Amino acid sequence: MSTVLAVSLGGILVIGLLGLLGRRGPAASLEEWSVGGRNFGALTTWFLQAGEIYTTFTFLGLAGLAYTSGVAVTYALPYLPLAYVGLYVISPIVWRIGRDRGHLTQGDFFTDRYRSPWLGGLTSVLGVLFLLPYLQLQITGLGLVVELATGRDDIGTPAMVFASVLIVAFVLWSGIRGVARTAYFKDALMLVALLVLLLAVPAHFHGGLGNLGGELLDKHRDFLSVPAGGPHGTVWYFTAMLTSLISVLFMTMPQTWPAVLSANSEQALRRNSIWMPVYGATQAIPMIVGLTAVTALSGAVDGNGVLLSLVSQALPDWLVGVVAVAAAATAMVPAAAIVLGMSTLVTRNVLRVKQERSGLWANHATVVVSVGLALVLAVLRPGALADLLLLTYSGLAQMAPATGCALGRRPLLRAPAAAAGIVAGEAVLIWLTFGGHYHGAVSAGLIALAANVVIAALAETALRVVRGRPDAAEASVTPAEEPLPVR
Repeated sequence: MSTVLAVSLGGILVIGLLGLLGRRGPAASLEEWSVGGRNFGALTTWFLQAGEIYTTFTFLGLAGLAYTSGVAVTYALPYLPLAYVGLYVISPIVWRIGRDRGHLTQGDFFTDRYRSPWLGGLTSVLGVLFLLPYLQLQITGLGLVVELATGRDDIGTPAMVFASVLIVAFVLWSGIRGVARTAYFKDALMLVALLVLLLAVPAHFHGGLGNLGGELLDKHRDFLSVPAGGPHGTVWYFTAMLTSLISVLFMTMPQTWPAVLSANSEQALRRNSIWMPVYGATQAIPMIVGLTAVTALSGAVDGNGVLLSLVSQALPDWLVGVVAVAAAATAMVPAAAIVLGMSTLVTRNVLRVKQERSGLWANHATVVVSVGLALVLAVLRPGALADLLLLTYSGLAQMAPATGCALGRRPLLRAPAAAAGIVAGEAVLIWLTFGGHYHGAVSAGLIALAANVVIAALAETALRVVRGRPDAAEASVTPAEEPLPVR
């Protein structure tokens, strides 16, 4: 067994063991299992929220996009700090409503705020459907990391199976506490790996960052500006950034809700909103590695393999293994958070299981089924959900208008209007993505969001003409009302 493979597999095992050690005792309720009893401090909440910034394909994909498109990749840098300016206000509101009303999921929020279990069920079904390809992506990405790091095409599938078993084991055993424990390790290791990449890769190929900049200016000047047109031109740059901003700002990804709802105070969330953009700025490092590849690699190279190709040339085997473990952690930790979010949505908002024990069994069964399905698709048909994957962020972004309209004392929309907007947005997005009629540079997700807002506004206007404005009993949630049952 090679040094790289031994370090990689050993690191994956350590991640799984850390997750298993996160358990304090048997979860007495779904609340304890999914949001940790709402008693996580700022540090634990930080790591849970930070886990969403780096996934496998953030780590590998940003380097690949920089290699193929140059500084157009920097669209990924501005939206995070801008989103957290808004989340400084929004996340405490979501937390406060969730604490007072017993929310555990995004679906609970929609069910309660719009007084509509069917709207909560609709958004939950869409959330699960759009997250499945994202879960598959993490598992596929882990296999790719091990293959690229070791140079062996036969090791990817065993690595995916090994990691998937560990993910299922620690999520079932430890719940969100296991996710938090692995997130500590992941982010600490990521910072070490990113520092090594920043110093070692440009130094190995160019003697330092200064020489890299000079060579790019001399020989690859076109990579240092965003073109006016084309698939990664200025229009694409700004609309892709805006779509991502809206998605993060309004917490449209279901797996981000447990991290917020598990906090023990509003202050913890506000503190994290201040410092999270600092951590997000480290995304520039994979971009620098990708720009290094522009000058260091010759011939056709797959974008996703750029970072590990350079690492394999610049670092000793044991350190290549460490970087591979960091990349594997960016698959396993987000995958665990995704499956935890999916399973709670299914139990709480789709199946609506009433009994405590039955709810935990349904939840755990969903964990096994969802990871198993994603693994089978990753092994047998790794490209089967490639097109649907394009819809993950844009599709879930369609929850943003309904979320924003429900943050005040009274929702600005009724449930039918919110649902009409979501359905219209998803329909437009699917038509633009799969219809073959649209080839513009404007983000399809942003166009779909515009349709979403227009249809929701028209539907609400029609409802008000027919029924009048919603009264306080219909539109607001008062402290005297019964909260959702916490199971």
